[in-house]
Amino acid sequence: MAETRPTASATSVKATSVQPKRSGNAISWLAPIICVIAGYCIWRFLMGDPNGFNQPGQGAFWPEHKGPKDAFHRIYEGGIIVPLLIGMLLMVITFSIERFLTISKALGKGSIADFIRKVQYHLANRNVDAALAECDKQRGSVANVMKAGLRRYKEMINVTELDTEQKVIAIQKEVEEATALELPMLQKNLVFLSTITSVGTLIALLGTVIGMIRSFSALGEEGGGNAGALAVGISEALYNTALGIGTSALALIMYNVFTTKIDSITYGIDESGFTLTQSFASLYK
Repeated sequence: MAETRPTASATSVKATSVQPKRSGNAISWLAPIICVIAGYCIWRFLMGDPNGFNQPGQGAFWPEHKGPKDAFHRIYEGGIIVPLLIGMLLMVITFSIERFLTISKALGKGSIADFIRKVQYHLANRNVDAALAECDKQRGSVANVMKAGLRRYKEMINVTELDTEQKVIAIQKEVEEATALELPMLQKNLVFLSTITSVGTLIALLGTVIGMIRSFSALGEEGGGNAGALAVGISEALYNTALGIGTSALALIMYNVFTTKIDSITYGIDESGFTLTQSFASLYK
């Protein structure tokens, strides 16, 4: 008869100690609304300040001012797409600050590589408590995953109902569950930066096309003889392109910066899981 190996049960292995992270994400829907409103206010009341034009217009929502006195007020004549582009720029800044603070916290204190080496040293000396103390000092995402794995690691040392292979699997499962809770927190809201990277340029081109249509229409109504007005209209339309390209470029740079940092954290988490399983397999056969 084939040998039957004992399996992990509720009595031999406790339920996972990893608890879901409860954090609100109100910024994901509040920030876009507030940024677009702020973009309109900047466009309407700062760029569209009547004192910045030689011929102030009338109207509450979109006064048709003419004769801007400087480049800042000339952007106002780019049209209604400009406040949307300004709002997207504010979104990039807002989510960049939010991701910077979150990922900086996730990186923890000190070098991740040094932290893992210290844990490896303590495990090699069978000092699990010292390894747990290192996790409390580091306090990053890698340390959180490592701490969850170390708790199960320490528990498995005294479990006699399971063989070494099953204990290693239990440790690995704990690490995987902790990882599944850490990674979404790191990647949250990056979708806004990736979306603005591509959509920002398209919206800017839309504003440019609308501006050029308005310019050529005005030129046609005047009989096609005012080339100066056409040149001014095209230059105003191109402000949309410049603002959109600048916003998309900033979003792309920040997205790449944050994904690079997240990759380093992910690599540290993978190395943590490998460290725990290999250490247990070699020391507690």
